[in-house]
Amino acid sequence: MGREPAGGHGIGRRAFGGGVLALGGALVIGPVPGVRAAGPELPGGGPHGAGHGAGPVLRRGTAERAGLLPDHLDRLVDDAERFLGPSPTHPWYAGAVVLAGRGTTVALHRAVGYALRYAAYDETTDRGVELPPERRIPMHEDTVFDLASLTKLFTSLLVVQLLERGELELEGRVAERLPEFGGGGKGGVTVRQLLTHTSGLRAWLPLYREPTREGRLRMLWEERPTDAPGTLYRYSDLNLIALQLLLEEVTGRSLDVLLWERITGPLGMRRTRFAPPASWRPRIAATEDARPPWSGLDRGLVWGEVHDENAHAFGGVAGHAGVFSRAWDLAVLARTLLNGGAYGRARILRPDSVELLFTDFNTAFPGDEHGLGFELYQHWYMGAMATPRSAGHTGFTGTSLVLDPTTDAFLVLLGNSVHPVRTWRSGSAPRVAVADRLARAVPVRAAHGRTAWFSGMASATTATLTLPAVRPATARARLRCALWWDTEPGTDALVLEGSAPDDPQGTVWRPVPFTTVPPGGGPAAHPGGAVSGWSGRVWHRAEADLSAFSGSGPVRLRWRYTTDGRYVGRGAYVDRLRVLDGDDALFDEARPADAARVEARGWVPSAD
Repeated sequence: MGREPAGGHGIGRRAFGGGVLALGGALVIGPVPGVRAAGPELPGGGPHGAGHGAGPVLRRGTAERAGLLPDHLDRLVDDAERFLGPSPTHPWYAGAVVLAGRGTTVALHRAVGYALRYAAYDETTDRGVELPPERRIPMHEDTVFDLASLTKLFTSLLVVQLLERGELELEGRVAERLPEFGGGGKGGVTVRQLLTHTSGLRAWLPLYREPTREGRLRMLWEERPTDAPGTLYRYSDLNLIALQLLLEEVTGRSLDVLLWERITGPLGMRRTRFAPPASWRPRIAATEDARPPWSGLDRGLVWGEVHDENAHAFGGVAGHAGVFSRAWDLAVLARTLLNGGAYGRARILRPDSVELLFTDFNTAFPGDEHGLGFELYQHWYMGAMATPRSAGHTGFTGTSLVLDPTTDAFLVLLGNSVHPVRTWRSGSAPRVAVADRLARAVPVRAAHGRTAWFSGMASATTATLTLPAVRPATARARLRCALWWDTEPGTDALVLEGSAPDDPQGTVWRPVPFTTVPPGGGPAAHPGGAVSGWSGRVWHRAEADLSAFSGSGPVRLRWRYTTDGRYVGRGAYVDRLRVLDGDDALFDEARPADAARVEARGWVPSAD
């Protein structure tokens, strides 16, 4: 299967794994001094080929060159290796390739485990039938993987190219260009609704049960939406199969040819294609021992052919699944999109078209943020890389790609998690672990001086940063500090609290309202004394009115950071804490004697 599990009325993919990119901004990266253009002109580019703009190209380099913290980046491989063992019962994957970078630098590219480890799956013992060591194939950095649903990104890019050319309209009805699709009451479904999974179609159909292509297409033509188009989000393979058929109808070319002519050829992605030849097989990661009841088809060990049953029935070329690729090629694609559509001397999209990939079209469905083809702001696999400006996708075979234009970082994790059987893996723990680590490797510099207080990034924890007791006496009493936060929205929060005046030991705490002001922006009030979600990766000036505590005895103030047991953001930072009373400083962290009296539980001074 080329999809993450989905189904049911309005169920989004995140429910099985454990949002908004502003226009413009960091999407378009300017010329980088010292970076040469990519090689000779590449074939088959058509109007999106070489000579229509230039963009930076990738090179291997150190963490320091990428602007990443080496200690944290080095631990990313350890995080990936953990899931070669029980996680929690069986290995999450037999092997994996992880690639991480920032800017034009690939700072980490490593392989762990095996591309081929098992000959079969024994359902009676729930164990894999292991090959003898000499017949196993270790994972390599250039191992090719069945990308499963990452295929949807390529199909979507091809559609956006047609939108850019004026050959399709985003709000155009699909049936106007592909009349057969209008059967079953689908005449009102638009191109946008297919790209954003708001068509109302069910998640999946067993098209492979029909022995002929005509029969499979008839099933799709006759399929009726289970919900009115535009009324809910439901992730569906059918949306991208329909887009494939639309692409082929409009262009007169098959999807595999379009992929080569308009994306992989111009970008030099030499190990990315549908239906890889038999000669590639020794360098392809094996997938599943596919047999009923867990598989819809009885195929034995699937290795070098597409895993998804429906894509297999379509000859390995389908809009929802079927593309094979390696980590470096996907990094080239990531760099291309972060460059605004250009890589070296090739351009596959204009910058304004790239913005459509990263713009949330699903604002009516919070939690299911989606650009044209790309998912946005999904902590369930992006981990702490998830921001309103983060985009990516996953594949059922164990693959994922995450782009964060805010930090110009990108992450590829390719694992063969259905080898030897799909029932061994669940959730997205490895994806989250490596994404958390890459997010932590992007430094956050203190607002003042060398260090700031950092909350950490642990889940299911409460960290407190408590100031010594002070005695405000005037109506001008206030707390001031610099604040930086990025948390899982709605579940993880940073709260300012004060003790009751008659409880200076802090056994009872109550929220203290405060305001924040970002650089160049206006004030935002936080009457509940808490912030949660995304703050823009900038330091905010924070101020709290403490006049309610004036004249009533000693009071203690603290910042409390609380996370739930699932996902986390990049955490919270507090810097230059001061409690002022008129012109007097009751507490100033810049004074060593005051700083020594801060009680930090879970918070640490951090230079990054």
